[in-house]
Amino acid sequence: MIALTIIAFIFILGLLVFVHELGHFVMAKRAGMKIEEFGFGFPPRMVGVRHGETMYSINWIPLGGFVKILGEDGVSSDPRAFANGSFTRRLLVLFAGVGMNFVLGWLLLFIGFALVGTPIEIEEGANVGNATLSETKLSIIGVEPSSPAERAGLKAGDVILSVDGQRFTDIDSLIRYTKSRAGNDVIYQLQRGKDVFSRAATPRINPPAGGGAVGFAPALIAVAKYPVLDSLKLSVVSFYYRFTGIFLAFGTLLSTLFSTGKISAGLSGPVGIAVLTKDFLKLGLVYLIQFTAVLSINLGVINAFPFPALDGGRILFLIIEKIRGAKSLKIERHANVIGFLLLMLLMVAITYRDIGRYSEQFKRLFERIL
Repeated sequence: MIALTIIAFIFILGLLVFVHELGHFVMAKRAGMKIEEFGFGFPPRMVGVRHGETMYSINWIPLGGFVKILGEDGVSSDPRAFANGSFTRRLLVLFAGVGMNFVLGWLLLFIGFALVGTPIEIEEGANVGNATLSETKLSIIGVEPSSPAERAGLKAGDVILSVDGQRFTDIDSLIRYTKSRAGNDVIYQLQRGKDVFSRAATPRINPPAGGGAVGFAPALIAVAKYPVLDSLKLSVVSFYYRFTGIFLAFGTLLSTLFSTGKISAGLSGPVGIAVLTKDFLKLGLVYLIQFTAVLSINLGVINAFPFPALDGGRILFLIIEKIRGAKSLKIERHANVIGFLLLMLLMVAITYRDIGRYSEQFKRLFERIL
């Protein structure tokens, strides 16, 4: 499982960044710009093949890719350099990476709806349209922080097989039974991926307002597949809601960071993504595809933000150049360097926090490796 998690993590991150850079590459080619190198992974170079004027390389660090376009630094006498392209062409090249992440996110959602299946929450007697349902299970869809459920190790995605040896097929019966056992241990038999295990939790006698007795939200979850036309519509709607949700959440994260100087608990770096990859891998391909779609949309939103060193920042400087009628190369270079350093500092801080947050999981991981 450890090796599979590492492979899945590298593949997902590699795919997201590679697709992003592929967007820049294709649009730069269509704009007639000279591309010096298109690399999969990051240097040092493992192998490279020159085709025409472009070096196509495979590099040792398999976490994405890069496109090196002549004149990206803003100075070149070559008419095919990025710096000498028209405003529209440069804008399209810069936006193409973000656009490809959005396209990939939508495509994965469509594949889920039409081919692999997508998890949906259902209620008894609910209208599911033209969907074909399978694998209907009573599952946990959320866990309240610091609740008996969290302390017992219950997680979102866990399937409830039985409670004190009893099987429940509807949520109301489960809730009534749980409340009747307030103050006493309840044994949950759960399934997480292929693993079946038991956890004991004590329902609270006086749960907080808005919280359940144990502190988890149960739901009937089924895997649904839809006809192609329905899938096209549903994937567009799903993309819209996920995009707007991520956009608003990102705005909240930034507001919290700048107003309090604290990193929001909802922000994760590579370590957090690796842990989530392991969890979704256990849940199966249906959930892993949804997770990858959300990551792709998330990467697109972040890169579109008008901050130096990101695509959105470069687009902002391009718009300023268009308005002023002149380039500000020195300011842009300094801003990009400072922006890059700030992003790296933020990444280090997030990684440090994630290591502390998931320290027990990493301890068990190293114990299994050694």
